[in-house]
Amino acid sequence: MSPPPPPVTVIGIGADGWDGLGPAAREALCTAEVVIGGRRHLGLLPPECHGERVPWPSPLRPAVPGLFATYTGRRISVLASGDPMFFGIGRTLAELLGAERLRVLPHPSSVSLACARLGWALEETEVVSLVGRPLATLNRELYAGRRLLVLSAGADTPAEVAGALAERGFGPSRIRVLEQLGSVRERCVEGTAEEWPHPPGDPLNVIAVDCAPADGTRPLSLAPGLPDMAYEHDGQLTKRHVRAATLAALAPAPGELLWDVGGGSGSIAVEWMRAHRTCRAVSVERDPVRAERIGRNAAELGVPGLTVVTGAAPDALAQLPAPDAVFIGGGLTVPGVLEACWAALPPGGRIVANTVTLESEALLADRHRRHGGDLVRLAVSHATPVGAFTGWRQAMPVTQWSVTKPLDSPGPGAYAADPTGSVEAAQAAQAAQAVQGETR
Repeated sequence: MSPPPPPVTVIGIGADGWDGLGPAAREALCTAEVVIGGRRHLGLLPPECHGERVPWPSPLRPAVPGLFATYTGRRISVLASGDPMFFGIGRTLAELLGAERLRVLPHPSSVSLACARLGWALEETEVVSLVGRPLATLNRELYAGRRLLVLSAGADTPAEVAGALAERGFGPSRIRVLEQLGSVRERCVEGTAEEWPHPPGDPLNVIAVDCAPADGTRPLSLAPGLPDMAYEHDGQLTKRHVRAATLAALAPAPGELLWDVGGGSGSIAVEWMRAHRTCRAVSVERDPVRAERIGRNAAELGVPGLTVVTGAAPDALAQLPAPDAVFIGGGLTVPGVLEACWAALPPGGRIVANTVTLESEALLADRHRRHGGDLVRLAVSHATPVGAFTGWRQAMPVTQWSVTKPLDSPGPGAYAADPTGSVEAAQAAQAAQAVQGETR
C-alpha cells in the first residue's frame, strides 16, 4: 500500500507580504518543492524560497485536479489572499482535493482588517464579493443603516459601486475605500455615492458602505410576496398574495436548489433566492423573450446568479442537477412534466404546483389521491370602486397542490441525468446545445 501524499499547505498572505507571515508559513514556503499561486503572490516570495513557482492556470477550477496530479508526491504550498477559506481558493481545494489533504495557515482577511480600521463589529457587517460576480449582486443588500463591506474586483469597482448606489436611491450613502490593507502603502479615501470624487486608485481595495437611502426610497422586503410592480412582466406572473403562499409551501432553506418550471417572469425563483444568499434556483422557460425577462428581473432584485434555461419541459429538465424543491407554474398538461419533476425529486423534497384551469386541476386532484399532500384553493379579492362606493373584485382562484416526497421513495430518476451536478454544469450544457443547434 503506497503512503498517502504529503498534505497541501495553503498559506494566506496579506499586502504586507513575507514580513507578515508567521514562522510556520515561512517554513512551509521555504521547504516546498512547488509553490502555486497568483503571479502577484508569487512575486512576494524572497529568494530563499527555492521551490518551483507555478502560476494558476485559467480557467482555474477545471484545471485544479490535473495540476495537482502533475506534482503528486512533491511538497506543495499554495499562496492565497488573506484567509484562504473566506471567499478564497481554500474552499475550491477542499471540494476538489478533499479537506483531509489540506493544511491551512490563514492570514487575517481583508474583511477583518477593514473592520478593525473602521471600528465595525465583524458579526454585524454584511460582506458582498464582486470578484467574478455581477455588480447587481449588491441590489439585494441595500437597506437603511446597514453596513456593507464589498470585496472589490479592481480599481474601477469603487466608482461602479457608487454609481449603482446612487441609481438605486442610496446616493447619500457614505463610502470609504481602504487600499493595500496591512501594507506600508495603506490608505483610505472617502465620499458619498452621489458625489464620488475619486479617480481609480489601487486595485487591491475593500469598499465600506454605510447605507443611507435618499428621501422617498423604500427598499423591498426580504420576505416573500414582493409587490407585483417590482417585476417586469407580460401578465405571466404569480401574483403577490399567491406568491407568498407558494413560497411558504416551498419552504426555502439555505443551500437548497429550486426548479422553477414554466418560469414566466421568474418571480418564484427570484424570491426563493432572496430568502437566503446560498439558495439556488433554475428557472425553465420555453419562451426566449420571457427567459430574457427573467434574467433582468433577477438582476434588478439582487439575485443575478439565477440560472435561466430556455427550453420546454420535460426535455429541458434532463441535464439539470437534482432539485430540493420544484415549483410548477405552467405546463401541467404537457405530457411527462409532472412525472419528470416527481422522478427527479429526492426523498424529502417538495413539489408545489399552481393552476387556474379545470383541466390542470383534475391532474392535481389525481396526484393528491396518489401521493397525498395538501390540495387547497387560494382566493384573493381586492377592494375596487363600484360607482361612488367600494366593492370586492375577486381574482381567478388558484388551486395549489403541495407535497413532500416520502423518505422511502426511490431517489432521482432518469429525468435528473446529473443528480450530483452543479447549476454551472447545467448552464454549460445548455450553451453547448445552443452552439450545436447553430452549427447544424
